[in-house]
Amino acid sequence: MRELKIYNTLKAEKEVFKPITEGFIGMYVCGPTVYDNVHLGNVRTFISFDMIYRYLLHLGYKVRYVRNITDAGHLTDDNAEDKITTKARLEQLEPMEIVQKYTVDFHEVLKQYNLLPPSIEPTATGHIVEQIEAIQTILESGMAYVVNGSVYFDVLKYNETENYGILSKRVIEDGIENTRELDGQSDKKNPQDFALWKKAEENHIQRWNSPWSVGFPGWHLECTVMSTKYLGSQFDIHGGGMDLKFPHHECEIAQAQVCNHKAPVNYWMHTNMLNLNGKKMSKSTGNSILPSEIYTGTNPLLSKAYSPIVSRFFMMQAHYSSILDLSDSALLSAEKGFLKLMNAMETLDDISASDTSTYDVNALQEKCYTAMNDDFNTPILIAHLFDGVRIINSVKDGKESLNTSDLEQLKTIFNTFVTDILGFISHKESSGNDLTNEVMELVLQLRGNAKKSKDFDTADLIRDELNKVGIQIKDGREGSSWEVK
Repeated sequence: MRELKIYNTLKAEKEVFKPITEGFIGMYVCGPTVYDNVHLGNVRTFISFDMIYRYLLHLGYKVRYVRNITDAGHLTDDNAEDKITTKARLEQLEPMEIVQKYTVDFHEVLKQYNLLPPSIEPTATGHIVEQIEAIQTILESGMAYVVNGSVYFDVLKYNETENYGILSKRVIEDGIENTRELDGQSDKKNPQDFALWKKAEENHIQRWNSPWSVGFPGWHLECTVMSTKYLGSQFDIHGGGMDLKFPHHECEIAQAQVCNHKAPVNYWMHTNMLNLNGKKMSKSTGNSILPSEIYTGTNPLLSKAYSPIVSRFFMMQAHYSSILDLSDSALLSAEKGFLKLMNAMETLDDISASDTSTYDVNALQEKCYTAMNDDFNTPILIAHLFDGVRIINSVKDGKESLNTSDLEQLKTIFNTFVTDILGFISHKESSGNDLTNEVMELVLQLRGNAKKSKDFDTADLIRDELNKVGIQIKDGREGSSWEVK
């Protein structure tokens, strides 16, 4: 059995993965706050964990994958109004209309990028009762206090016996010294304390009854409650973006530790940021792009539209934990690589087996598994797959050979890693690539007609101009074909 190693943020090192229950995995990933169109950086996180989910399923694990929807209580500061209420006022809609509108958008976007649905997708508003019960437990432990109808977690008291900073590696005393004074923090014992329940102002739309006030739950609490409800008091993997490591995930650990008297998660995984043209994405500066703008080509930063699967391929070319810079030129390059990979898969169905093999397919398969078992190293995996692309094209051109067994194994390798694990869709399944195929078939037909008419200048012109944009025409006994260089 091959060993899977995962970089555990909690330990700051790669560890051999050992599930709590053999054959089963519980995985929780922080989902979106549905107050606006889903951010492309968030999409990268969800694509990364979709790949991880797919690989764990491939290894034979039964995975319960929980990804929440934040539809209440997301505060940027304790004195701020949650984002959904703010957007509801701006668009003059009910908060649940905002939630429904952007939840539908979220699902539509992920469908475009070919993500598998999670096992469970709970909402914060669907678990208000459980959150109130968790707050009562924390109050009874003495790790929280009530002030003017709001409930706060006592970080300093918790830190007397536990380690608030165990995940982010922050020193709490430094955090207190560097915390700016905010309006509404006068109720707190110290600036690091965070809200478990907030008393609602009169103009706050989303509100629920509680023993302390009519109000709403804290953002950090919902993930603690939903993850442990569906995965148990201790589960295998918790994931999210690097920006959630502190304070969100740090607070999750503290709350769960108090409620259940044990560390909630064995392996914490974090995806890194997605930049745009070398800079942080920001709507205020105009340096931003929506997922839908990539496959419609409507963003001025892009020269054309790109298939959602091309941008998925682009993201898989980098390790999930590394910073990735999106640009038009990067997407153009990714499109060429993606088309080359998918063309090779189609070629696999057309090449014939020989009596002998000149290539070790077992070695390729082992390299692919080694890459994925090394903390889901997709860029290395893709590099190995392109070694396979070279072999496919060599066999097609008669330079190398594969016997029937090796050819079938190579098909299995590509179907497994390209389709099942990386989640790429073939030309025929992707509308954008269907159009590319249709156009190229027409171009080859026109070139073929020119050659039949002995108009070799036109035939050569078509070949040379396509070559300039990275498309190579190959003439053979059975006709002409094309591939991305």
